[in-house]
Formats: sequence, structure tokens, C-alpha cells
Amino acid sequence: MEDTPVTPTVSPRAGGGRISRVWATLREAVRGSQHRDYTEGPIGRAVILLAIPMVAEMVMESVFAIADIFWVSKLGADSVATVGITESMLALIYAVAIGVSISATATVARRIGEKDPEHAATAAVQAIALGISLAVPIGIAGALLAPRLLAFMGGSPSLVATGWRYTAIMLGGNVVIMLLFLINAIFRGAGDAAIAMRVLWFANILNIVLGPCFIFGIGPFPKLGVTGAAVATTIGRGSGVLYQLWTLRRGRGRVVIERRHLRLEPAVMLRMLRLSGNAMFQILIGTASWIGLVRIISRFGSAALAGYTIGIRIIVFALLPSWGMSNAAATLVGQNLGAGKPERAERSVWIAGFYNMIFLGVVGLLFVAGAPVLIRFFTSDPAVIPYGVACLRYVSYGFLFYAYGMVLTQAFNGAGDTWTPTWLNLFVFWLWEIPLAYLLANVLGWGPRGVFVAITVAFSTLAVASAALFRRGRWKLKKV
Repeated sequence: MEDTPVTPTVSPRAGGGRISRVWATLREAVRGSQHRDYTEGPIGRAVILLAIPMVAEMVMESVFAIADIFWVSKLGADSVATVGITESMLALIYAVAIGVSISATATVARRIGEKDPEHAATAAVQAIALGISLAVPIGIAGALLAPRLLAFMGGSPSLVATGWRYTAIMLGGNVVIMLLFLINAIFRGAGDAAIAMRVLWFANILNIVLGPCFIFGIGPFPKLGVTGAAVATTIGRGSGVLYQLWTLRRGRGRVVIERRHLRLEPAVMLRMLRLSGNAMFQILIGTASWIGLVRIISRFGSAALAGYTIGIRIIVFALLPSWGMSNAAATLVGQNLGAGKPERAERSVWIAGFYNMIFLGVVGLLFVAGAPVLIRFFTSDPAVIPYGVACLRYVSYGFLFYAYGMVLTQAFNGAGDTWTPTWLNLFVFWLWEIPLAYLLANVLGWGPRGVFVAITVAFSTLAVASAALFRRGRWKLKKV
């Protein structure tokens, strides 16, 4: 009697089981869970559970950035250039917001890793108070000086005349930018990435809907031109902040703010201010360099500046989701150091960097191949298109380096080691990128293309240097 072949009845079940596990992971990532301990279990799963909502959060921010510049581009090169110049100034505000956010993420993540939610809530309140105290004076100064700031940044008289109200509203309402960044950083540090995702989706969907209404005067809305984009953005972000505060008060996540927490704790605030100050300086060094680049490009006219602005906005579409992966690494570093597991923290970073490299590698290829199509989607101006295509292609060449560089920078910050990336930013952006951009653009006559090349070279240098320092492991010894 011949042996009867055994049918592998387990395989379909195994396949179905894998699909079920993947679906369960996706569902948990999007819904969130207060019971998940990210200091235990498979590291890859922990990265995915945190990264999916963080990437989704940043994808929506990317979609809004693209939608916003799409509608504004219909108003002409001056309006696009107004957005570009204002964004370069807002970079300083983003630096402050991200600096405080880094402190909040590192501190809250460390307390959650130590299983101490009470002190995590205390740290959250101090971070919010710190953010408000920084945003108010910046907003007053920015609103009053908007026309002068636009002129100082190289804006033409016609640009200043049509765009100063946009700049005044964006700078004057910076408190909603500050709090949206900051409170979402608290959620992410606690491991409640799904909540941060829902906040940003709510805020940016509102932005996207209101944008064309205020810009073009659709229905009952006034026709405000480029100013309408600022009004829509401020309303959307402000609504998102109200949702954040409601969530913290109602106890929907790991951090619950109750009445007893609503007091200033000088010792906690001083410690966070010190960490925030280092982080702000780090981010200011990096983001302020963009102002230098804009200043160099503005010498070549509004068309070059508009092409650069459109190209960078498209690149943001790719890089913001990657920041989601980087933020996941920061949370895992902070929580695992709090739990006394530095080696697990390190493995988390390399896994997150590998995932990010795959993603950005694919996106970079698409951007290089499809640059003309992508730029023409936003503008038909033949003077603007070549600059946009060059910007998109040259910067995309460095995406594989950016992938690891972004994750490693956030890993240092998640550990509370804000000085290492600070010194790296100082060297790479101010002592390397800006002089290189000026040399290539003006001395060697490459024009705006020289600036685009300098961006790629600088970020690639940053990634290599960060990897070398990360391997030394001194970040594991930082106390928060």
C-alpha cells in the first residue's frame, strides 16, 4: 500500500493566522491601547504599533501642506513666495515648539517607562505652561512687524503689499502651532500615538476644507486671497488644540491632567526648560539655516523662490511621514531607558531606521523620475517649473541618507541627549551647508541649483556623522 501524501492543512491556517495578526496590529495601531507596554515584547511590533499612527499623522500634515500650496499657487508667484518667506520665518517658531516638544517627549516617555504616570502628568502641565509663555511675546512681535520682516527677507514691494496680512496672522497666531506640536509630543511620549494622529487629522481636514473657502470666497466665506490660507490654518489648528485639551482632561490616554496638576512646579519646569533650551538651540541652528538658503535663492527672483517653495513642499510630503517613524524611535528610546533597557532602545533605533530607509528610497526614486509631472501639477508658469524640478530631483538624491539621519537625531533627543545633534547641526548647516550654497550659487555661478546641491550634501554629511556618534553609546547614560 502506497503512502498517502499528507496534505499540509496547517498552511492555509498559518496564512490566515498571519493575515489576522497583521490586521490586528493595524487595528490596534490606529485605535490605540492604554494597556500596551512598549518596553516588552517584539521590538519590530512595537516600532510598527507606534509608527503607523505617527506616519498617518504626518501624512495628513503632508497632504495639508500640498493642498495649501496648490490653492495658493493659483494666485500667482508673489503669493507662493509670500508663503515660502513666511514659512522660513515660521521655522524659528517651529524650532521653539519642537524644542519644547523634545523635552516633553523625553520626560514623559521616561516617566511612563518608569511606570510613574503621576509625574508624567506633572511634566505635561509644565511643558504646556512653558510653551504658552514662549508663544505670546513671539506672537505680539510677529504680528506688529510682519511688513518689515517680509521686506527684510527680500520680498518685493508688491509682495509685501499683498502678503503682509498672511504673515501677521501666521506669526501672531503661533500659540496654536506651539500647543499643537507640544501636546501631541506629550501623547507620543506616553505611547498614545493614535490620539496624536486623530488630533492632527481633525485639525488638518478642517484646514483643507476651509482653505479654498477663505482664499476664493466660496459660499458665505469672504474672498481673502493668500490671507485666507492663514485664517483657515489658524482656525484648523486652534480647533485641534481644543480637542487635545479636552482629551487630556477626560483621561482618554496614559496622561491624565486633573485639577491637582494645574500648578507650577519650579524644579520640574527648570529641568524641562534646560532640556528645552538645548533642544531649541539645536533646532534653531538647523531651521535658521533655511532662512539663509531662502535669502540666497531670493536674489534670483520670485520665479526661483516659487520653484524652490513648491519643490520643498512636495519633499515635505515624503519627509513628514518619515518624521513619524523617527518619533516612534524617540518614544521607544525614552521608555526603554526609563525601564532600564538601553540595549533594547538601541535595537529599536536601527530597526526604525531600516524601515525608514526602505520607504524613503522608494519615494526618492518616484520623485526623481516624476519631478516634471509633479511640479506641473502645482504650476504652469514656464519660469517656475525648471527651478521646481531641479529642487525636487537634487534634494531627493539624498533620501537614503536622510532616512537614517532623521531617526538617529530623534533617538538622541528621545534619550535626552540634545547636545550631540546640536553640535552636529552647528557644524553641518552653518559651517558647511550655508558657505557651500553661497559658493556654488554665487561664486561658481550655479545659481539656485547650487543651493539644492548644498542641501543634499549637508544632510548626507549629517547622517554619516550621526551614525558614528550613535554607535559610541554615550546617549544611554543621559538622565532626564
